[in-house]
Amino acid sequence: MKIIISLQQAGQRLDKFLVINQSSLLIFNNQLFSRQQIQELIKQKLIIINNQQIKPHYLIKEKDVINIDDNLNLFFEKKSSSILFEKIFQKSLDIIAETDEYLVINKPSGLAVHGENKNMPTLADIIFDQYPKIRKVGDDPARPGIVHRLDKDVSGLMVIAKTQDSFDNLKKQFQQRKIIKQYIVLVYGQIKSVDNAISFQIKRSEQGFKMAALPMTKKGELNKEGRSAITELSFLKKLINYTLLEVKIKTGRTHQIRVHLLAYGHPVVGDNIYSTAKTRLQNKKINLNRVFLVANKLSFINLAGQKQEFIINLPDQLKSLLTKIK
Repeated sequence: MKIIISLQQAGQRLDKFLVINQSSLLIFNNQLFSRQQIQELIKQKLIIINNQQIKPHYLIKEKDVINIDDNLNLFFEKKSSSILFEKIFQKSLDIIAETDEYLVINKPSGLAVHGENKNMPTLADIIFDQYPKIRKVGDDPARPGIVHRLDKDVSGLMVIAKTQDSFDNLKKQFQQRKIIKQYIVLVYGQIKSVDNAISFQIKRSEQGFKMAALPMTKKGELNKEGRSAITELSFLKKLINYTLLEVKIKTGRTHQIRVHLLAYGHPVVGDNIYSTAKTRLQNKKINLNRVFLVANKLSFINLAGQKQEFIINLPDQLKSLLTKIK
């Protein structure tokens, strides 16, 4: 792929330019890479400028020609011996806390928890590689120590069990809905009131890969076709065209928050799946390469019966966006 830099784009660091624009320009064939990963691609000469190798911090100039190797994906497929893949494994986990029982991590946006993408590591791959003792923890060898999940495009706190006893303890708390999960989300439109929780039933849509919120029956009752889902909202900040919310979920359905907020008439900023034609157009203008949804608070009880609580701030990218919108 070839990109010719315009006057408006000039002056940015190469690695930062690629991270910010990778989604809108479809630079990497719909794959999203971290800044560290892109820096490695540059060092491996898979990304060059004006037919010359450059450094990741190079400041791009007007009319510079960025060439991206068409065989870039093949580089990832050789992950067993790839320097890049090893470095991704070494640096991907942002560990917030670690004990003999568990890990609490800040999962980055763009990293799938598990799946079949052979070109990019998943969280399960990284755990398997970095924590051999966790490989046999859990109910499924493909998901070592993983008790819950976050959507690929969502970032934030996750707890990973390091022992089977810890896994069973955490799993039971999730089943009993005793674990507190809190999110910060930016949605389109100004929400006037959030007095009641969103409780639309959820089921898999006809498209298969999406979920759908089911409307109330004519009698005003919950639709019995789907599974129960409860999403509680509270205000953090009201803007003219947006609302910043704090969200708590009583259930953990797939894509629950995104599905519920779309059904509520206020899609999540940056979400191109649970969206409308209008918000997809707005997403392009905002040029956010992720969903504005962060799991910022997590609370559970450890094996000793003690409450464990963790809170993180918004990523800098999302903080920056909040200063630019109205």
